[in-house]
Amino acid sequence: MQLDTYNKLYRIAEAQAGYFTTAQASAMGVDRQRLARYAVAGRLERIRRGVYRLVPFPRSPHEDLFVAWLETGPDSVISHDSALALYELSDALPAAIHVTVPPTASRRHPGLRLHTNQIGAEEITHYDALPVTTVARTIADVALAGLADELVEQAVEEAVRNGLVTPALLLAAAEPRGPRVTGIIRRALERLGQPLNQDMRR
Repeated sequence: MQLDTYNKLYRIAEAQAGYFTTAQASAMGVDRQRLARYAVAGRLERIRRGVYRLVPFPRSPHEDLFVAWLETGPDSVISHDSALALYELSDALPAAIHVTVPPTASRRHPGLRLHTNQIGAEEITHYDALPVTTVARTIADVALAGLADELVEQAVEEAVRNGLVTPALLLAAAEPRGPRVTGIIRRALERLGQPLNQDMRR
């Protein structure tokens, strides 16, 4: 692998835990034929169609989520049940990977559960370089999507106890999603003995 080509691929991959797509490589002037040769030489690993990993990077324990994110585009974000599991706020393994995508994104992603809700920049964080909805947004999303109330309440309690989110942030994320979601989160906070001031109760 020529050094210049390697450096181009490295610049793409270093912000993505070692992963990149053929489209990203092509934009840097590295075509599919060269990628195939580098994979045969053992310098790259083909994870699946259109997604590669630079071998010097350690494998990610969340490889399936990285692949899903790369497949759905740079404006997508891991969300809902998958984000909840990533934060270890649920013992249940999601039946599909949940990704929130822009309304104009392709829907041709078998095996993925796509959502098209609007997400503000302040509702996105990173987990091991992977874009993911914040804890507050994640809990509000799963509550709205119909996750069992007791599982939502358990997630609220775990998140607050572990210092992952504040009651104010949880309620701010819940209130635009209606009284049902807000009620679930309030019940969990009250059980924790969290004081809810007048601003929070509105």
